[in-house]
Amino acid sequence: MLLAGTVVADAATIIEEGAVVVDGDRIVAVGAHADLVDAYPDHERREFGIVAPGLIGGHVHSVQSLGRGIADDTELLDWLFDHVLPMEAGLDAEGMRVAAELGYLECIESGTTTVVDHLSVRHAEEAFEAAGEMGIRGRIGKVLMDTNAPEGLQEDTDAGLDESERLIERYHDGFDGRIRYAVTPRFAVTCSEACLRGVRELADRYDGVRIHTHASENRDEIATVEAETGMRNIHWLDEVGITGDDVVLAHCVHTDESEREVLAETGTHVTYCPSSNMKLASGIAPIPDYLDRGINVALGNDGPPCNNTLDPFTEMRQASLLQKVDALDPTSTPAATVFQMATRNGAKAAGFDRVGELREGWKADIVGIDTDRTRATPLHDVLSHLVFAAHGDDVVFTMVDGDVLYDGGEHVRADADDIRERARAVADGLDAAPTSD
Repeated sequence: MLLAGTVVADAATIIEEGAVVVDGDRIVAVGAHADLVDAYPDHERREFGIVAPGLIGGHVHSVQSLGRGIADDTELLDWLFDHVLPMEAGLDAEGMRVAAELGYLECIESGTTTVVDHLSVRHAEEAFEAAGEMGIRGRIGKVLMDTNAPEGLQEDTDAGLDESERLIERYHDGFDGRIRYAVTPRFAVTCSEACLRGVRELADRYDGVRIHTHASENRDEIATVEAETGMRNIHWLDEVGITGDDVVLAHCVHTDESEREVLAETGTHVTYCPSSNMKLASGIAPIPDYLDRGINVALGNDGPPCNNTLDPFTEMRQASLLQKVDALDPTSTPAATVFQMATRNGAKAAGFDRVGELREGWKADIVGIDTDRTRATPLHDVLSHLVFAAHGDDVVFTMVDGDVLYDGGEHVRADADDIRERARAVADGLDAAPTSD
């Protein structure tokens, strides 16, 4: 297949009147449209306004999709323990399956081709199966919580780690290598020291397995961890082995100088979730400082109950604007930097090589974007448009591993109407009311 349009190969390389040629699961050529049409005359041709790498959701909660809007205007720990975790506890296997399907449906149709997905404690296999069947690329993991967790979600430490190992054996590097495992403690507040140390030991036993958790999102969270351990959050995670180049930490909003040194020295990845941080009033992550230190920063939406969208274009816009207003500096975090976070940086955090750019020999994870829109007229700067003006519903074509998943507003491998109908039915049956005091 030959995909033609303005090609955004990466944050620094734009080819007007360009094209990308795909053969199997790989990109075989990137260049000028006229040259590639001559070189590949027999390939099916498709034309779009913009052809870009698929976007990377560096921290999402697909299975929270059924809770969109249930806990607006709520502080983080109340939001989590009074609303979101009870909702997760109420999901049986069927509910977890449709929740994941709904989340992946939204990601695919808005241009996200890879997710770093933080599931729930129970029925994680349903999300793995959904991801595999729907065709998205993912770094996915079952959640671990062995202390301070609500009824229905707290589990024995060894039982949780054993179940994680079973899932690794079954799904890691599965579905033609598209699905890889991340051992996923929820965060230090709900995980004992034994659990966290067990996470590191488990990840080390399997080649290519990563660790994905939350850290330093909220001041109350940090105070709780410090009261229990005598250490600030990043130092505690480092003490128990939850730092390193195989670790993705979501948020990292509140870190001091010494913690930032740890993140940089250990090569730990950080995922910036600006919309969630704003909506939960968690604060503003020090992204320019992280980047200056050489810390790899990805971009994520977090979950629908605290965003309330999985649209990666919305997240790119918020990522830049929030940093500009925080620094009172319009040059802070420009479009190219944000696009890099949402593509190649995200792929690095997720641990996928040859993903996140359009390069010969790289994986064919590609999106086609319609620019025949009022908000794309005129289009002076392609990166500016993608970061500040485009929406997820401008995406008209999504390809992962060379397979077309979304085309012209229609899902190719999923019955979207059926998923939405089942999701509404399950959501109607959930008790999402706050727990009583």
